Amino acid sequence: MAGDRAHAARRGEGLMRWWLALWLAAWFTPGAHAEAQLTAGGESIDLWPQVRVLSDPTRALDLEQAVAARDRFIEPRSAYATLGLEKEVVWLRVPVAVSAGGEGMWILDIDYALLQRIDVYVMREGKVLQQATLGNGQPFASRPLRGRSHAAALEFPPGASELLVMVRVDTPGAKILPITLSRLAPFHALALREQLLQGALGCLGVVLLLYSLAQWASLRENLYLKYALLVLFSMGFSVHFFGIGEMYVWTDHQWAERHLAGVTALMAAAATALFVEDALAGDLHRWLRYALRAVAAIHGLATIAHGLDLIDVRVVAVLMTTTGLSPALMGLPGALAKWRRGDSVGAWFIAAWLGYFVASAIMVGVVRGTVGVNFWTLHSFQIGATLDMLVFMRIAVLRTAARHHDAQRAALERDTLHSLAHTDALTGLLNRRGLSEALTSALGRAVPDRILALYVLDLDGFKPVNDQFGHDVGDALLRVVAQRLRTSMRVGDGVARLGGDEFVVMAEGLTHEAQALDLGMKLLHAFQEPFTFNEKSSAVTATIGYALAPTDVADANALLKAADAAMYAGKQQGKCRLLRFGAAT
Repeated sequence: MAGDRAHAARRGEGLMRWWLALWLAAWFTPGAHAEAQLTAGGESIDLWPQVRVLSDPTRALDLEQAVAARDRFIEPRSAYATLGLEKEVVWLRVPVAVSAGGEGMWILDIDYALLQRIDVYVMREGKVLQQATLGNGQPFASRPLRGRSHAAALEFPPGASELLVMVRVDTPGAKILPITLSRLAPFHALALREQLLQGALGCLGVVLLLYSLAQWASLRENLYLKYALLVLFSMGFSVHFFGIGEMYVWTDHQWAERHLAGVTALMAAAATALFVEDALAGDLHRWLRYALRAVAAIHGLATIAHGLDLIDVRVVAVLMTTTGLSPALMGLPGALAKWRRGDSVGAWFIAAWLGYFVASAIMVGVVRGTVGVNFWTLHSFQIGATLDMLVFMRIAVLRTAARHHDAQRAALERDTLHSLAHTDALTGLLNRRGLSEALTSALGRAVPDRILALYVLDLDGFKPVNDQFGHDVGDALLRVVAQRLRTSMRVGDGVARLGGDEFVVMAEGLTHEAQALDLGMKLLHAFQEPFTFNEKSSAVTATIGYALAPTDVADANALLKAADAAMYAGKQQGKCRLLRFGAAT
């Protein structure tokens, strides 16, 4: 029995070794160059698994030579559906087999707009069956299928098993090549979905742009203008990157096709630097602010240089992966300072930059050929830029709200200081300074049919109350007197305390002198009832003198002196009476 177990163990070990050898063989043996199968039920075929590539650094290979160099074609060594910033002309070789029902028209589509020239050949037994020239270097009207991507309708004969699709790609920028063969219906469905997505994101960008410009025009806050530039160039990059601009905006404009990707990317980075510098101004060291402005200037100069063909797209790519990312790094200390202080702007900035770094890293990987192409990676930068625009708008709104709050607080502090400087602390009435300002303003409106009356009141018998009961009781009495004076006058009339037990009342807009006399008598009668305070009652009267402007005098100091003189004259005549400057009643 022990021998059986040993035999079984040896068989098991042998079986494991056999499976291991088979797995290693499968792993390390190069796969066969399978054909793309066009079948009756097939709707869309991704051709990249069948693609083999051949670089042509001398640009000398013609179609016949490329076909003859079959053994030199290799499996792409870059990530899925991208060859990165390959400088050379590249040939793609895709063998195709047509099964029963798979014949007829198929749409070859390379869904990346920024390819300058693409030559497509369908071959059988060394003969060209069909040829098409694509790319944004071709006149838009002459393209086989006029759309945002590069597509051509190809006819495949029935029963063909030796068909070959040869594609020559010549473009100065990234060779991103998501290549498919599709029937017409799924091709149109995919194209419409992409158009819908680009339309929705484009509309969002336009709304944000118009809103920011409206805010800038109404608030005159430069942060919104910098945000508008950021939105404009970010949106311009996406419109160009996905071929919408070529379709609808700058059709057949070769300068735009060659340069707008770099121009919009550089200017979006410059606008970002200016936005960050402004939004975090209070929390950034001045050298970081200078550095952010320098980044914006460098990108502005690079934009001009790229537009004049002094630097190519590879230099732009280097700038975008170095200085293009620097605004986030330079602004990070300011964002962290705000976050530690509890300011949500800091948290929003950090969240935006995390998303931006991830989206940028993915897009840079696609462009350089290290990250494979799919819907999400191809749209990563657009999605990241859109989220950034929304977050930055939130930051701008929060910053505006904070500034508004600071302005309100400053105004409140200013008003409080003004009130303290112009208000009597004991009674809450105007003090001498407050009266002077109010009187000067009122005199400017005084005319013969809109008379200004100024009353000076001095309490009769206040000193005995103050001496007998103390200053606290005296102060309480003054507060009660002030309250009664307020209630005795009209809304808008001014009441002031000059000091001690002397008060001033100002009434403007009187139509005749008799009205001034009536108001004076009303003030005098207000003192007929005793004043009750702190469970005490005190009978205190007042002597009142008044003068009119412009009837008696027109100068503020002279008017106050005239009313004061009338009050002293009333004191001399027996107190508890009303006397106008120059006449007794």
